[in-house]
Amino acid sequence: MQNVEIHSSRESATAVTGGCACGGKNDATPEMDVQTIPHAVRHAAIFGALSSLQPGFSLIISATHKPVPLLKQLNEQQPHNFKTQYLDEGPDRWRVKITRN
Repeated sequence: MQNVEIHSSRESATAVTGGCACGGKNDATPEMDVQTIPHAVRHAAIFGALSSLQPGFSLIISATHKPVPLLKQLNEQQPHNFKTQYLDEGPDRWRVKITRN
């Protein structure tokens, strides 16, 4: 069983772990299969995930189609805040690495 530490505040937990109070680390690039997100909230969920990135950190999105509308919306709403790099370009799966500047 993992040892559990109890802290009196979020601030003291953050000071001990060096990150958020959950104790997790942001050392790996997360990958989000966007096809698993309901279409009605898909872009909002992706933008929420991107807004949580610190400068220099990335998120990989994976989709069954080229995400042109999403990338256009990102460029319109947050020009120059992110750079994109295609990792895979179909025909069955597109993967795009999005990095916060």
